[in-house]
Amino acid sequence: MSMLKRLIGSAAVLFALTGGLRADVTMSQSNDPAALLGAEVATLLVQERLALGSLNEARFDVLTRTPKRARKARAGSDIDYTRAWVDSRPAATGGDEFQCLARAMYFEARGESVAGQAAVGEVVLNRVDDPRFPDTICGVVHQSNARGCQFSWTCDGRADRVRNTAAYGRVAKVARALLDGAPRALTDGATYFHTPAVRPSWSRRFTRTAKIGQHIFYRNGLVTAMR
Repeated sequence: MSMLKRLIGSAAVLFALTGGLRADVTMSQSNDPAALLGAEVATLLVQERLALGSLNEARFDVLTRTPKRARKARAGSDIDYTRAWVDSRPAATGGDEFQCLARAMYFEARGESVAGQAAVGEVVLNRVDDPRFPDTICGVVHQSNARGCQFSWTCDGRADRVRNTAAYGRVAKVARALLDGAPRALTDGATYFHTPAVRPSWSRRFTRTAKIGQHIFYRNGLVTAMR
């Protein structure tokens, strides 16, 4: 993205957030495209300055703070999620929170690649970090909604029995790695996903971040025409 697009995009977002503050700036009527563009940029910069000036300290801090998920994603090196990597890991064990994460990954993504399984695990953990969701893994996995439940396998009427213990053992290793601090670098902070077979209405309100295997991932965020 060019510097001009970043400037225009930043000014446009701040302009919208503060309710449309306007600056009394006279634009050039010259037929010179360069002169006109310079005047437009100057107008946007003034609007941006006014918008920033109207924000209280708390709101400014929210807009400029590095998200927790981004800080975590930068911690440590990325993992090469392959079958060989999984096979090299020791058998995984843990308490209730570990079991909830491993089971969610198993029932949602046991047929996916190792990266696809880890991506689903990221969504669960990203929700735990998001104040709009419960603050425990088990709370996130078993959260209900207007349609019944957040994860369909928890309320589809079928017995939640692990039938493929070998597949569960591999998924559990990935879950253990995520709980032990593996960087969440696959989904860019996603808190939602769906399969390509459906297109839920909520997907239009969120920012698409990745497609891994048979899942498309999204996060909350302002979607703009400029990226």
